[in-house]
Amino acid sequence: MSTRAGAHSATGPLAGTVVLVTGGSRGIGRATVETAHRDGAEVVVHYASNETAARALADALGSRVHLVAGDLLEPGEAGRVWDRAVEAAGRIDVLVNNAGAWLASPLDDDANWTRGWEQNLQLNLQAPADLCRSAIRHYQERGGGIIINLASRSSHRGDDAEHLAYGAAKGGLLALTKGIARGYAKDGVLAYAIAPGWVATDIAASDPANAGIAATLPLGEITPASDVAEMIAFLASGRSRHTTGATIDITGADYVR
Repeated sequence: MSTRAGAHSATGPLAGTVVLVTGGSRGIGRATVETAHRDGAEVVVHYASNETAARALADALGSRVHLVAGDLLEPGEAGRVWDRAVEAAGRIDVLVNNAGAWLASPLDDDANWTRGWEQNLQLNLQAPADLCRSAIRHYQERGGGIIINLASRSSHRGDDAEHLAYGAAKGGLLALTKGIARGYAKDGVLAYAIAPGWVATDIAASDPANAGIAATLPLGEITPASDVAEMIAFLASGRSRHTTGATIDITGADYVR
């Protein structure tokens, strides 16, 4: 699906910018798509399987929206997602690596331990790395661009005993972001990481284990997805070039480094 009408009449800090958001049909991804579109961007919304939600979002936004599908748990699919996005929009100026999942890797379960590591590394590190690779090559040809990787507070502190692989993958994503910022600044490539804590998404809200979390947080509330999206939109605007390589924590002071 591609809706280009009005692409040149948009106004705002992201007007004229093409933003690819992975996992863009729900949660932080959806909030990012909505915020970037509000700020004038042309958005490419990637989704894995929830075509209904992705199309509903595109219909709600109207113009300047493209949809691309692809299961990033499949090795090699990230590169194909990138190619579809470029084909749909003509170019990409900002890559937002948002797609990911909190997948268990239980220590005492041999099969699920190995499977958990494989899936976490594929979805939360390898696929974003593959997309970063495609973006860097694209940006080198075009004189620069922006990469924003969604990590986690687990990147810094590690995760719980059931999710060791998740924390390790997200920690690797931070190292990847820093390496890109250092290695490709000369090509005009800017790279940032965002490390959220508890975020109010439909996934988090549906988990009974999360009941009562808000009362334990310094602000007394779980971070709204819109807070993360606003930071992504700011970084996507290029207004803070020298922040490249940095990690922005968005935890409501729940985790402070």
